[in-house]
Amino acid sequence: MIYVLADLAGFEGFSNLFRYITFRSGAALITALAIALIAGPRFIIWLRKMQGKEGQPIREDGPASHLITKRGTPTMGGLLILISMTLSTLLWMDLGNGYTWACLFVTLGFGAIGFMDDYDKVTKRSHKGVSGRIRLLMEFAIAGAACAWVVWYTGDSTLYLPLLKDGGLALGLFYIAFASFIIAGFGNAVNLTDGLDGLATMPVIIAALTLGVIAYLAGNIKFADYLGIHHVAGSGELAIFTAAVIGACLGFLWYNAPPAAVFMGDTGSLALGGALGMIAVITRHEIVLLLIGGLFVLETVSVIVQVVSFKTTGKRVFKMAPIHHHFEHLGWSESTVVIRFWIVAIVLALAGLATLKLR
Repeated sequence: MIYVLADLAGFEGFSNLFRYITFRSGAALITALAIALIAGPRFIIWLRKMQGKEGQPIREDGPASHLITKRGTPTMGGLLILISMTLSTLLWMDLGNGYTWACLFVTLGFGAIGFMDDYDKVTKRSHKGVSGRIRLLMEFAIAGAACAWVVWYTGDSTLYLPLLKDGGLALGLFYIAFASFIIAGFGNAVNLTDGLDGLATMPVIIAALTLGVIAYLAGNIKFADYLGIHHVAGSGELAIFTAAVIGACLGFLWYNAPPAAVFMGDTGSLALGGALGMIAVITRHEIVLLLIGGLFVLETVSVIVQVVSFKTTGKRVFKMAPIHHHFEHLGWSESTVVIRFWIVAIVLALAGLATLKLR
């Protein structure tokens, strides 16, 4: 919005600042953070009134401490993230950039699916929520539509491989299916990770920051050529989107830090995971995302291994899955698990950035 007004003014004088992606990214982060911090207290009160004393349903088979410390905490706090992020993005983005609209479409679409799931759990006081098959079908429909648009808009259906200079596999229509799987997969991976206070929020911030840097570099033809990565004209504008995500998540983390006053729920985790996946698809760093978001991948793999092992052998590999609960059962405190997982997320993000020059 402000970019459009500055454009109408000819980017003269003070309005020239709004021409720069870096300036608008910083402004987007601060705006989203301010909205989340200011609206947070009243928003949490509203959630408590709506959900009553029970709050988010707590797993009976989970760590015993959770039944005491987390019972009554409201969920669906992801709405605060989505509202802050969306308002900030619309305020500072170039409204003519289709990539940003695609990210908003996926993020808000996945957020709507998560909201339906959370609302069903809260009103029916169960862990079932929306049918898993229906939820996946809706996720793939949204992701598929966004990926099909990207392929149509760019005319490119190539899967670019890390460590190779602008080299990749021409997948044709299969690329849409693959990219949709990445987006839906990461939506659910972040959802699985969101089991402890602040555990998913900070790794999302770290991954969003990393992808924001990649988007900015890929959108600049000089940087892209120097690094040997695929140039995606216009993708630099996604830095504003990622900055808004970071600001909104930081504001939410203020209230989600242990002991959490609110949980993001599926509303936030599905949306944020979908956003990360969509950014990776647009910048053509889908494979690198598996490294940058390696913590989310690890959490998902732990669940898959646990289920397969139990169904085939009747034995469990972990004391409890996802793996963060396994470490709790080993005696690690919640804060220890969270901080150590944050460290892992930082290391993996740095490793992901390192692939940009290893070509």
